[in-house]
Parts: sequence; C-alpha cells; structure tokens
Amino acid sequence: MNRTFIKVAQTNVPVKIEGFLERIRNTRNMAFLVVRDRSGALQATIKKEQHPDWTEVLDHLTLESVVSLEGTIQENPQVKLGGRELIPTRLEPLSLAAALPLSKDANIDTRLDYRWIDLRAEKERLIFEVQTCLVSAMRTFLVERDFLEIHTPKLIAAASESGADVFEVDYFDQKAYLAQSPQFYKQMAMASGFERIFETGPVFRAEKSYTNRHTTEFTGFDLEFSYIESFHDVMQLEAELLTYALSQVQTRYGEAITRLYGKEVVVPKLPFPVIALPELYRELEQRYGYYLPESERGDTTTEAEQLSYRFSMEEFGHEFLLITDFAAQKRAFYHMRKEGVPQGYDLVWRGVEITTGAQREHRYDVLCQQANERGLGEDVRFYTEFFRYGCPPHGGFGLGVDRLTMLLLGIGIKEAMFLFRSPNRLTP
Repeated sequence: MNRTFIKVAQTNVPVKIEGFLERIRNTRNMAFLVVRDRSGALQATIKKEQHPDWTEVLDHLTLESVVSLEGTIQENPQVKLGGRELIPTRLEPLSLAAALPLSKDANIDTRLDYRWIDLRAEKERLIFEVQTCLVSAMRTFLVERDFLEIHTPKLIAAASESGADVFEVDYFDQKAYLAQSPQFYKQMAMASGFERIFETGPVFRAEKSYTNRHTTEFTGFDLEFSYIESFHDVMQLEAELLTYALSQVQTRYGEAITRLYGKEVVVPKLPFPVIALPELYRELEQRYGYYLPESERGDTTTEAEQLSYRFSMEEFGHEFLLITDFAAQKRAFYHMRKEGVPQGYDLVWRGVEITTGAQREHRYDVLCQQANERGLGEDVRFYTEFFRYGCPPHGGFGLGVDRLTMLLLGIGIKEAMFLFRSPNRLTP
C-alpha cells in the first residue's frame, strides 16, 4: 500500500500513514498515538484487546519515533485533531528515538546543536515553506520576463568586493577565494550578450560579526540586466520583484505566519519611496535628534537604518525605503559614477539593509581607472578583460534570502537559516 499524507487522507478507506510520534498515551486497555507528517497530525486509537501482540511494541515506543500504521480513518467528534481518528490494523516501528535532548524552552544555540530535531516543529517548517514560496515567486517573476538562470563558480581567483573579508583557499599550487558574490560573473554574462540573468546560490563573507543578522555563509539571490538607462531602472525592477513575491507569500502563507509568528505580511505599494542619503541624515537629525559628523555621513549606520524605517513609515506609510547618493569611497569600484556620485542605492526594509544595487561601470578605460584607484588593478585584471571587447550598459542587485526570511517572520538570522554559520559555528 502506498503512503498517504494525513492532510489528504480520506475517511472509510484503507490508508497507510507514516510519520513521527508526537504524543503517546498508553493505558491498560487503550493506546492513543498522535502521528505527525509534514502535512499535519492524526490520532491513532488502539484497543489493546484487539491487538494483544502489539503490547510489547507499544511499551517500547518513544516520543519522536518513526512509525508506519495501516488502517481506516473514522469520524469521531470527540477527537480534537479535526474530529478524525485512525483505527489501525497494522503497526510497525520504523525507527525508535532515544530520549530527546531538547526541551521546549531551549535557547537558540542549544536548538542549533540539534537542528534536525528542532526543525520537526510546524513553526520551524513554516520558515522554509515561506522561503520556498519567496524564492519560487522571484524566479517565476524573472523567468516570465525572459531572464536566464545561471550558476557561477564559488571558487574564484580574486575577491569579488573590496578585497577584504574573504575566505582564502589552498587551490593546488595557487590561492583561491570563496566568492563574496557572483558579481564578476554576472557582469561577464552581460558581456556575453545574455542581457538578463539571475542566480540563487551560496555567498561567503569572512566577517567576525556576531549580530542577529550576520553570517559567514548565506544564500544570495542576484540578478543583472542590460540596456538600462540609469540605476532607477534597477530600483524599479527590484520594487516590482519584491511586491510580486510578497503578494504570493501573503496569499499562500499570510494566515499561518500571523498565527505562528504574530507578523502581518504587508504587500508593498508601488512606487517605493526614494531619498538621497544627505537628505535622510537631515531628516533623522531634525526628527529624532540623530546626529553624525559630516565625515561619517557617506554611508548608513545600523542606527540610521533603524531610524529610516520609522521615518519611512511616518513620511510615506511604507515599509521600504530606497536610499541613494552614497560616498564613492563607500561603494564598490565597479559602480558607475556621475560627477563623483555612485549610481546606486541601498534598499532598507523594516530597518535593515537588504540590498545594494547599482548601475555598473561598463566602459573599459573608466573601470580600469577606478580599479587602479583602489589598488586592485592586477588582482581584477581577469574581470576588467570582460569589458575590453564591448559591453552594454547594465546594472543589478543582490538579495540575501535568509535576511529576507528573517525580516518577514520577525526572527533572528540563526533561526531563518536551515543551518547557521558563524566564526564559532561550523557544525552540524
């Protein structure tokens, strides 16, 4: 007999149910087993006098053991789990569980030590159902607009950002690095004439950060597209992408997110509000007394990002805020500049930066000059060669899938990832 998921199992027909034992009540005459699979939970009711040969099996069953049950589901309004119960004719333990090492009030670090057990809960599983929906929606949005999905190497010859915070790897008789982003190869695809590409894959950052939003490895969702007129085209595409993705999440999982996490999925309205960084700092100072010296106003701070959420909600009634006009020294060398101003932006959602996007410098001579200004000329020569033989104007951005999940559900980054990585956590 084929296995049937609990959610779709019909009454009064033979079924085979397999899953984890969520609860066990074993009395002299009766046994009640609550079995859980990924679709739901179901009570199995056993009259021991009908199955005397099951006594020893029932006595040895433990919580979270995996069992297989065959029988018929019947209506029973006295049963709390949907008014249904399974009357089994066959019981087989598939895997007996040892005493569980986790309690309900275990802290997040203990839970991570036993992540495979922690993830069995409905609340934890919802994280990855939501994440799947989010990524699938973004992929669908782009594929429908003729984007190609590519998969770039994660072992690279030169750092893909500033040259700092990279993991160095022994690569036969030379040094290699784990990619900080697919940036260089996304742009190679533009020089290849692909015009529109995206990628979902691992990203590595050798940062000794211990905040609730940093990790040394995460999943990035990156895209790049050609023949743009300015970085405003990039901002517009990202706003449309996120609006579509969040609408899909809201439709499929909005109710469950509110029930289990107490968060509302807000589908943003277009267009997203935009503000230049100098103007933002003036607003933060006037409204909230937040002051930074002029020399430090070329980039956002964590506190400024948090206050920008408050400002955006008060001024625009919007959870998202696009910030432009960063200082050139705070942006990557490959960002296009006009009159010294990088043609890019950060996108802040609920007080946290989720994107740095930009129009890229596609002119070979200008790009080489900007790389040389940072002392990167030789290190990125393979990259600048992409532009030597013609490349269309282009731009793009990258999103952290785990950070998006974190902000959507109101949880920490450790919980938003299937397995979290930090300077002091490399297992499981």
